[in-house]
Amino acid sequence: MPAALDPFRITDKLDENTLDVMIGRLEVRGHHPYFAKPLSDYLDRMEIDRRSAVLDLGCGTGIAARAIAARPGFEGTVLGIDRSDYLVHAARRFADSEKLSGRVRFECGDSHALGLGAASFDAVIAHTLFSHLDDPAKVPAEMRRVLRPDGVAAIFDGDFASLTFELADAERSRRMDDAIIASLVTNPRILRQMPRLLKDAGFAVDAVMPAIVTEVGTAEYWKSAVESFAKLAPKAGILSEAETTAWVGEVLDASAQGVFFGSSVYYAYVAHAV
Repeated sequence: MPAALDPFRITDKLDENTLDVMIGRLEVRGHHPYFAKPLSDYLDRMEIDRRSAVLDLGCGTGIAARAIAARPGFEGTVLGIDRSDYLVHAARRFADSEKLSGRVRFECGDSHALGLGAASFDAVIAHTLFSHLDDPAKVPAEMRRVLRPDGVAAIFDGDFASLTFELADAERSRRMDDAIIASLVTNPRILRQMPRLLKDAGFAVDAVMPAIVTEVGTAEYWKSAVESFAKLAPKAGILSEAETTAWVGEVLDASAQGVFFGSSVYYAYVAHAV
């Protein structure tokens, strides 16, 4: 499989039309119970409500940062960082519309080199960031650097090596799974490496919280994902628009016939600084 661009990794270089597609997908996904519950669960495990200064890396549209700021028991502040100025402005608009601007703010920045002071935060999260990083080994070290001695971190993402959509032909299913994964994910196996990365950066893992997102028969959550893939995947240069459109048609036809199968595993790691 040739090297791909992974549009989620190069958000600072994408055109506004592509970013608008991404924004729509991030918001739909983020508010869906399949994503909202794991987020709430790992925030509870972090005891996020008692944290006064929280950093959200690769914040995108601010789904996780806004969820923290909106929690009834949270009285601290959240800083969201993203490399895309366009996504940062979208996050600010959403926060304004939800009347959260006094508790959350968003800035452009690079998670590999934050430029923030050491020991500045007592919680750091990375919500669906690590699978798209240029150099994922660098970011846990930055997370550890900006955390206070009693700080806690959480990393949530997909184990995208497990992402699959079954078609009528099993071999075509495998080929298209591989192509979609390669087109949209830089590090599909990164969560399997997380125990080593966290230990090397100076963390001890407190909890690993799996979530399986599987739909069988009819696609609901996965329908919007597949439709967004059709617009985003060709940007990576592996699949053409025609190939992606044909694949989407097959997947949605399977859903219409009641024979759809789509699945991926997600994990949240919660760890404390040592």
